[in-house]
Amino acid sequence: MNNAVDRSAVKISAGLRSLYEYAVLYVSLALFGMAGLAYTLIGAVLYLLLPRRFGARVGRRMMTGIFRSYIAFIKSTGLFKFDLSALDALSADEAVIIAPNHPGLIDVVLVGSRLNNIVCIMKADIQDNIMFGGGARLAGYIRNDPIGNMVRTSITELKQGCQLLIFPEGTRTTAQPVNEFKSAFALIARKAGVPVQTVFINYSSAFLGKGWPLWKKPQFPLTIQVKLGERFEVSGDTKSFVVDLEKYFREQLGQRLSK
Repeated sequence: MNNAVDRSAVKISAGLRSLYEYAVLYVSLALFGMAGLAYTLIGAVLYLLLPRRFGARVGRRMMTGIFRSYIAFIKSTGLFKFDLSALDALSADEAVIIAPNHPGLIDVVLVGSRLNNIVCIMKADIQDNIMFGGGARLAGYIRNDPIGNMVRTSITELKQGCQLLIFPEGTRTTAQPVNEFKSAFALIARKAGVPVQTVFINYSSAFLGKGWPLWKKPQFPLTIQVKLGERFEVSGDTKSFVVDLEKYFREQLGQRLSK
């Protein structure tokens, strides 16, 4: 009799736990969407009212505040565990290209929650998105097309002391441990005369990776860790540098995945 009661209690507890996890997942996604929409509306207005450089600084700090609040909220649920403290070493206003791998949809949120002077290179369709466009334009985020304009604008931002966040893969990872690297980031680094700071992002599941449905619940608790890699100067042939850096990422991430 007692065993039957215990099994029932376990099933009820597991059911309640699963219900809580789904509730947290959907509430967190809805909250992120609403925050993005609210910020883009405010950003669209401020973009028209504020001088560009000042408005960009305001926009980036607002973006950091939103990202940090969002991370704090989902962490408070007990279902998400973060180790992002390594990024604090980059918090000084230093012109550098921050180059992480790109396993999940919220990678920009992770980096942006700790650094308030970053400029992101974004896909054009994201910047045109009603949910994120206004805020992205206010913060001075850079469209990834046309390529020539992207490179010139990125160099200008770096020479003005900003940090440039760019994912060498160009999109979320589909082939582990990383996709083939694009070369634009290396060209920007060489022409701007700034180093490339490698960053490694690791999720305990494939949550919000390429092809992961938004409504699919991961295995909780979900752990996300960010670590700094080596910093590289770009000189000489950029194509060779890109090949070597991709190899470095494959080696480092392969070691992490095998642990």
